[in-house]
Amino acid sequence: MSLELLSQLEAKIKATVETIELQKMELDEEKQKNAELTAKVEQLQTELNSWNDKVSGLVGLLNEDIDA
Repeated sequence: MSLELLSQLEAKIKATVETIELQKMELDEEKQKNAELTAKVEQLQTELNSWNDKVSGLVGLLNEDIDA
């Protein structure tokens, strides 16, 4: 191999390594966003369950008043 070909190969390898590093950083960012969204979904699900319990309780009270 000529020195020029080795230089070209080295440049391509460096570019590939840089691309891989950037993709790893992007993946880490996406994992963080995913974790945040998962936590938000869990919070919203808890709130929804709470509201459902409250509404069910109120409907139960209405039914008791109607039956009485």
